[in-house]
Amino acid sequence: MTKTTKLLLPLALTLAIAACSKPADEATPAADAAATPATTEPAATPAADAAAAAPAAEAIQIASGTYKLDPSHTDVLAQWSHFGFSNPTAHFGSAEGTLVYDAADVTKSTVEVKLPLSGLNSFTAKFDEHLKSADFFDAAKFPAASFKSTKVESAGTNKLTVTGDLTIKDQTKPVTLDVTINGGGEHPMAKVPAAGFDATTTIKRSDFGVGAYAPNVSDEVKIRITTEATGEKPAA
Repeated sequence: MTKTTKLLLPLALTLAIAACSKPADEATPAADAAATPATTEPAATPAADAAAAAPAAEAIQIASGTYKLDPSHTDVLAQWSHFGFSNPTAHFGSAEGTLVYDAADVTKSTVEVKLPLSGLNSFTAKFDEHLKSADFFDAAKFPAASFKSTKVESAGTNKLTVTGDLTIKDQTKPVTLDVTINGGGEHPMAKVPAAGFDATTTIKRSDFGVGAYAPNVSDEVKIRITTEATGEKPAA
């Protein structure tokens, strides 16, 4: 064996070993990556964070008893569409009513309200006359509208569903009010038990014989109510 051959053999052997070992070395990172399980945690959303952070609403306490509606702080507003161009409102003032509230069993609560049409105010005197005419309420013959509850149910924290009979022009139909309890406790000025509520519903005026000009003037009328009621001063 020549001297040159002796020198080439170790070099060839080294190159062969390097060629065999290199793929295994390069495969290691991929194998490691495959062996490592992927961990993907769900991203928190702002809505989820807000829902988790929002405290539960505190239930408003109203003392059991009989309450009279305060006409100075009771608004019954009706709103409708006029040819799709505007949404006028009318206010039924001078409300009279009684609320009997049972804190232990709200289903035993009742409410009865009378709305004298003498207090009807559309904010336009000429239109008031038209609303009170025979075209609509015929107030000379039917001087008041009324509501009397037939069922009161809890609808969640500080929410009630009140179903009752609404009577207009001697025509009576069932109506359901979605009620929010605004507050309860001693009235800071009168020093008597007090309670406050908001309520909404939608009715069809044609159901009560007040359907003139429908559907150009919408048959559906939205009703919004806000009221305060006060009870008697507790016995000493």
